[in-house]
Amino acid sequence: MQGRWQTKEQLVNLLIQLVEHASITGSQGEIALGKYLYYLLKEREYFKEHPDFLQLHPVHDGRSFVTALVNQGVTNETVVLINHFDVVDVTDYGDLSSLSCQPVKLTNELKARSSQLSEQVREDLESGEWLFGRGTMDMKAGLAVQLAMLERAMHGDFKGNLLLVSVPDEEVNSAGMISAVPILDELKQRFGLTYKACINSEPMFAKFPNDQNHYIYTGSLGKVLASFYCSGIETHAGEPFSGLNANLLLSELNRLMELNPAFCEQEGEEISPPPTSLMMRDLKEEYSVQIPHASVSMYNLFIMNGSVSELHHKLLQVVKETALNVEEFYKKRSQQYHKLISLSPLDLEVTILTFKELLHIAKKKYGTKEIDRRINEILVKYGDEDERGLSTRVVAELVGLCKEYGAMIVIFYSPPYYPSVSSKGNPFIQKTVEHVIAYAKENYQTELKQQNYFPGLCDLSFVQLNDNGEALSQLTANMPLYGNGYSLPLSEMQRLNIPVLNIGPVGRDPHKWTERLHIPYAFEILPELLSFSIKTIFEG
Repeated sequence: MQGRWQTKEQLVNLLIQLVEHASITGSQGEIALGKYLYYLLKEREYFKEHPDFLQLHPVHDGRSFVTALVNQGVTNETVVLINHFDVVDVTDYGDLSSLSCQPVKLTNELKARSSQLSEQVREDLESGEWLFGRGTMDMKAGLAVQLAMLERAMHGDFKGNLLLVSVPDEEVNSAGMISAVPILDELKQRFGLTYKACINSEPMFAKFPNDQNHYIYTGSLGKVLASFYCSGIETHAGEPFSGLNANLLLSELNRLMELNPAFCEQEGEEISPPPTSLMMRDLKEEYSVQIPHASVSMYNLFIMNGSVSELHHKLLQVVKETALNVEEFYKKRSQQYHKLISLSPLDLEVTILTFKELLHIAKKKYGTKEIDRRINEILVKYGDEDERGLSTRVVAELVGLCKEYGAMIVIFYSPPYYPSVSSKGNPFIQKTVEHVIAYAKENYQTELKQQNYFPGLCDLSFVQLNDNGEALSQLTANMPLYGNGYSLPLSEMQRLNIPVLNIGPVGRDPHKWTERLHIPYAFEILPELLSFSIKTIFEG
C-alpha cells in the first residue's frame, strides 16, 4: 500500500524525527512530543473527517497522552496498541550528550571513535544495520511501527478497529498510562468497543550478554518498590555506645536483601531477577560529629505469580532477621569494648513496624486530624520532590512523633507499583502467538521464543488486575502516598481486563549510551509480524 510510514526508508525518517524530539521524562521535550504526535495525526485526512476519534488528553501535571481510533464502522472488535514516547536521561553520553538525540550524527561520530567501543558495539556499528541514539530502541521504533499500523487501518487493511494510545512517563511512574486507563474505559463505553487484545511494542530484552534470541511476550513482570526507614538513636561520635548508628541497621538490611534469591520466582525457564537496591542513604544533610540516626533504602522487587501479601510477609521476615542480627552485633561489640574500658551500653532492642502500624500509633497518640494536617503540610511544602522523597518525609515525620519506641525499622512501599500481568493461560492469545511464531519462521527464517513475562517492566501492567483486593491492601495501606497524590485506577483495570501481547523490535543496550536499534528487523520484519498478529486476532 502507498503511505507515509510504510517503507523502511519512510520508517527510518519517522524514527529520526521522533528521536530528535528529546522527550526525556519530566522535561519540556516530553510535553512537546505529546503535542507533536497529536498534530502529526491531526493532519491526516482520516482524522480530519473523524475529529472525535483523535484526542489529546491531559495528565495531571501538564503532560499529555494521545488516543487515536480508526473505527471501521462494521464491528466493535478493537485491538489496542500502546506505546510510550518518553526516554531516560542522556547524562550517560558524557561529551556526546548533545548528539544523543541526533541518531545520524551520533552514529557517524561513533564511527570516528570506534576504538573506544566494545567489540560487539563496534561490529554492529560497522555493519551499517544499526542506528544509535536515545530512544531508538526504547521505544520510539515501536511507536513508529504502531503508527504504520494505524495508517494501514486508515486504508482498511484490518477487519477490526485499532486504538492507538501513546503516553508519557513510562520510564518513571507510568503516570501517562495510569491516566489513560480511565480513558480507555470511557472510550469503550462511548464508542461501543470490545477490546480483543492490547499489544505493546517494547523492544526485546536480552536475557544474558550477547543473547541472539528473538522473543515474543504474553505478559509483563510486576514491580514493588520495597522501602525501609531505619531510625537509630542519636549520639556524639565520641560516645558511639550511647546510641545506635542508623547506617548499621541499613547495612545489615542491605546485606540480607541485596541479590537475595529467596525473592526470585520461577515459571518454566523464566526466573525473575533478584532484588537490588535502587537507593540507599542516610538522611543527615550536613557534616557533624553526631552519628547518622536516620537512613532509608529502597529495593526493586519483581513479581510473577506471587501475591503482594506473600512478598510483604517475606520482607517482614528479613526485617526481623536484620533487627536480631544488629542487636547481637551491638551486644558483642559492646562486650569487646568493655574489656578495654568500663561502660554501660544501651540495652538495645530494635522495634519493627509497618507504615500502617506506625500511622495507627501516631493517630492514636495525636489524633487523626493532627496527623492528617502534618502529612498534608509535608505534601504541600515538599510537593516538588519526587514520590520517593515525599514518601520518606512522611515516614520520618511519624517516626519523629513516636521516639519513645527507640530504634526502629519501618517497612513501607513507595511508588511506582506495577501489577504483574500475563495472558499465558488465555487460549486466544496462545493461538495467536503460535501462528505468529510459525509465520516468522516460514517467511523470515526468524525463530521467535515465547516468554510469559516481559522483563523490563512496561505499561501492559495497567490493563489487567489479577491480585485480589485483600492482597493489594497490604501494599496500599503501607504506601504513605496512596490516596495522597498517588493512586491506581483499580476498578477500571479490573473492568478492562484486556488480554496482552508484546511484539517489538530488536535492539541492544537499553538505558546505556550505546543504545541502538537493528533497522532491518525493526522496519522490514516487525511491521509484517505486527500486521499479521493484528489480523490473526481479528480472525480469532
